[in-house]
Amino acid sequence: MRKNEHVSQPNGYKIIAVDDEEGIVDSLSIFLKRSGYSFTGVTDPIEAIERVKQEHFDLMILDFIMEPIHGDKVVEEIRKFNKELYILLLTGHKDLAPPLETIRKLDIQGYCEKSDKFDQLLLLIESGIKSIAQMNEIKRINIELANTYDKLEKAYLDSIETLRYTVEAKDPYTRGHSDRVSEYSVLIGEALSLSDDDIKTLRVGGLFHDIGKIGIPDAILLKESKLTDDEYSEIKNHPSIGAHILCNAEVFKDIIPIVKHHHERYDGRGYPSRLKGEDIPYLARITAVADAFDAMTSKRTYRNSLPLDVVKEEIEKNLGTQFDPEIGKVFLDILNNQYPKIEEIQKKYVNN
Repeated sequence: MRKNEHVSQPNGYKIIAVDDEEGIVDSLSIFLKRSGYSFTGVTDPIEAIERVKQEHFDLMILDFIMEPIHGDKVVEEIRKFNKELYILLLTGHKDLAPPLETIRKLDIQGYCEKSDKFDQLLLLIESGIKSIAQMNEIKRINIELANTYDKLEKAYLDSIETLRYTVEAKDPYTRGHSDRVSEYSVLIGEALSLSDDDIKTLRVGGLFHDIGKIGIPDAILLKESKLTDDEYSEIKNHPSIGAHILCNAEVFKDIIPIVKHHHERYDGRGYPSRLKGEDIPYLARITAVADAFDAMTSKRTYRNSLPLDVVKEEIEKNLGTQFDPEIGKVFLDILNNQYPKIEEIQKKYVNN
């Protein structure tokens, strides 16, 4: 090496160059290694696709006219499994470059003509590396934010779980109730082919649907005789109390409609808002069916659990009045054809 030649310190970025002319690859190797980049040169475009599958590269320099496949086909294959690789396309002649529409479609970040001098290419590479550095920083920040959000979410969940267990500890006859409602709601949601996000909302919403009972006096909640009208009015406040408890936590915004409206009726005679039909949030209508089923099949101080045939008749009778008819029919189908799943849930969360 001549004394006036300068080799930059390694900068940690990995570049792969693909060109079926070995001389171009060798020249790029010398030039880019001097500039501080970790360099891999490949003359076979098919091999290049496999290398990108197996290794991480930050940037690719890609010849357009190659055998056995052109550069645009290489990019097309790579984009099937890697959307982030920064790609610069080299063309031997400007008029042989792919159309702009193709470059945009394949998310090729830039291209330039081949030259004996690499000044223009180096500028494009440096610009690309800056973009990559920014994307990596954004990704790092997003990961940190996601981790922070997960920790906050867990803290909120733990806090509300404590309240939930406090509610169930107050009334031994409802112990396991929220867990079962959550599981039944998920069964219905899956039968309705709902999205994963909706299934998650149903699961969490079911767990916390009765959280508002923390604000109901024990004298009413644990009363064994018939409630007075005033006491029943007090009980009917628990959905609104629950929604109020959760309203300041962003993590619970999706389940608040379930918490607040799981006692609405399809005919509009429910509470607290007397919503009717499809005005009732869809996931709340699902939880309403699950909640009613568990209430009927759980033992209470004033009665034993109802027989399954009686419960099914009750659901059938109230389709279109208490229950959304479509959701009610789906749950009846589960009871008729997948009852072992119901029994499994009941065994898992035994009503003590």
